[in-house]
Amino acid sequence: MSTLSYAVRDSTTMVRRNLKHALRYPSMTVSVVAMPLVMLLLFNYVFGGALGSGIGGRPTGGGEPGAAYIDYVAPGIILMAATSGALSTAISVCSDMTEGIVNRFRTMSISRASFLTGHVVGSVLQTLVSIALVVGVALLMGFRPTATPVEWLATVGVLTLLILALTWLAAAMGLIAKNVETASNMPMPLTFLPFLGSAIVPPESMPAGLRWFAEYQPFTPIIETLRGLLMGTPIGNSGLIALAWCLGLTLAGYLWARAAFHRDARR
Repeated sequence: MSTLSYAVRDSTTMVRRNLKHALRYPSMTVSVVAMPLVMLLLFNYVFGGALGSGIGGRPTGGGEPGAAYIDYVAPGIILMAATSGALSTAISVCSDMTEGIVNRFRTMSISRASFLTGHVVGSVLQTLVSIALVVGVALLMGFRPTATPVEWLATVGVLTLLILALTWLAAAMGLIAKNVETASNMPMPLTFLPFLGSAIVPPESMPAGLRWFAEYQPFTPIIETLRGLLMGTPIGNSGLIALAWCLGLTLAGYLWARAAFHRDARR
């Protein structure tokens, strides 16, 4: 077998290991899925009437508070579900680093790249499943996307690329964290940064300084791209900016994680 074949085989084994851990210890997965679901319920049913009145949307029968707002907020919450997966990645990587299993892996004849690859690919798959659950709940709550099959595929592609970027960043955070508690806190800004974008309300409704930050931070063009693909709103140049941010963050996260992993090996 070639070196690449060995690397693919070992990485596949590590992905299975990561997924089995998620099945045996589901509490972290459940908490990661629960947070965006709670946000969706909270912002639609509690704040939706007030927030949605200034945004407008699809009128629905029954006069339910926030019924029109669901079409605006759902793409933002879907993106939040993508960011939530970073938390479990950082914790699982840090757990392996602090519990000594990585030192055992280094004494074995396995690909060095397989450890991080297994965590990243496994976390991407888990996060995609959680996003599917969020989409399903949003549909039950009245979310009615107008996307064509091609636009749905494009949406999945954008989300997958974003998840990949955030997962590499989270893996790097897990590698440099001294303990699991630190690892659980480091990705939190990634989880809440969409709140300071266009996930909940349009940036135009924010004060001047916050509006500038919301317009130029990485999550806003990604949210607008998802909203445009799902709901048919204008995307403009947000698609290209979103793609550039995702590719840049992926490269930065990969290089950071690789450097941190090799630096730990030299200690």
